[in-house]
Amino acid sequence: MATYVDNTWHLIQTHFSFVSLFRRLYSSKSVTTRISNMLIDKVGTKAVCVGRNYEKHAKEMGAQVTSNKGDPILFMKPTSSYIRGDHPILLPVGAQVHHEVELGVVIGKRAKLVSADEAMGYVAGYVCCIDVTARNWQAKAKSEGTPWTISKGCDTFLPMSDLIPAQKVSNPRNLDLWLKVNGEIRQSGNTKDMIFTIEELISYTSKFITLYEGDLLLTGTPEGVGPLEDNDTVEAGLGELTRIKFSCQRMSS
Repeated sequence: MATYVDNTWHLIQTHFSFVSLFRRLYSSKSVTTRISNMLIDKVGTKAVCVGRNYEKHAKEMGAQVTSNKGDPILFMKPTSSYIRGDHPILLPVGAQVHHEVELGVVIGKRAKLVSADEAMGYVAGYVCCIDVTARNWQAKAKSEGTPWTISKGCDTFLPMSDLIPAQKVSNPRNLDLWLKVNGEIRQSGNTKDMIFTIEELISYTSKFITLYEGDLLLTGTPEGVGPLEDNDTVEAGLGELTRIKFSCQRMSS
């Protein structure tokens, strides 16, 4: 009998301890942020990115810009490239690494064959991202007609902010993007200058690639891309909504 009572009392204590912990966790802003970030870190399967989505950036990269938009240029980054917080951006040996600040769109539910009109209903939130690129490796791949995968997908090549819930971003079509290296402004643009809108990108991508909860859609970078060197400090942000800061570290091998 004593054993039964003891066990029952233990279960009651455990239950109320768990309830108390649950309430403390979910009333904590920091834990809410961690749960939001888990949507990307633990649930999302990929980052789909678009190239040349700002006219001035396309021109600085030597691309011909015409009145006919054509179709978006898509490529992908693996989830192993994601970093957040205090992790440094690692610069591979032999790579001429460049920064590209971008608005990242976080998908909130499975999206397949989504129309542009309904696309924003699939958005869970936004992140500030840096599409880190090994520019010389990308140039070599382009010249040889081979994929960009290595130049875009190395470990640490997708630094990002914490997730900003969609309801906190009143107009994602008019967001300032900025990036500094060692305190010097390098990139400054606005999402209103995108060639393809967020809605168009979600719709186009979902024709061919199913987007899942937690997936990222990177929407392109404005002009001003440039090099990152060993010991550089790079900062970026979406207006006053969020900012990120990362150090750069050259790998030895």
